[in-house]
Amino acid sequence: MPPRGVKPGTKRARQYEHIKDSAKEQGKSTDVAEEIAARTVNKEKARSGESRTASKTSTKDKSPSERGGERSGTNRPKGRTRDQLYNEAKKLNIDGRSSMNKDQLQRAVDAKKR
Repeated sequence: MPPRGVKPGTKRARQYEHIKDSAKEQGKSTDVAEEIAARTVNKEKARSGESRTASKTSTKDKSPSERGGERSGTNRPKGRTRDQLYNEAKKLNIDGRSSMNKDQLQRAVDAKKR
């Protein structure tokens, strides 16, 4: 069930269902998937000015796509996505970047920045 204030058939209702389904495909329980979806939709509503009240972190913080997995509540290492690392490697002119995996890109980018 979408968060309060989200009408059925709207963009936010579709967004909620999409996020919930995605979280369930990743192995999350239904309750956890619904919580993730509701929090994300509420944050997006606040960022776009659709909600009456919004916290400072909802409006001033990085968007979920900019965060790239940071603070995602998982036990795996957090940080930039492979695509973000690849684009950074491209700007730094790192050779062989197209055949590198995420860990290799991370090491190459970090080494080049030193």
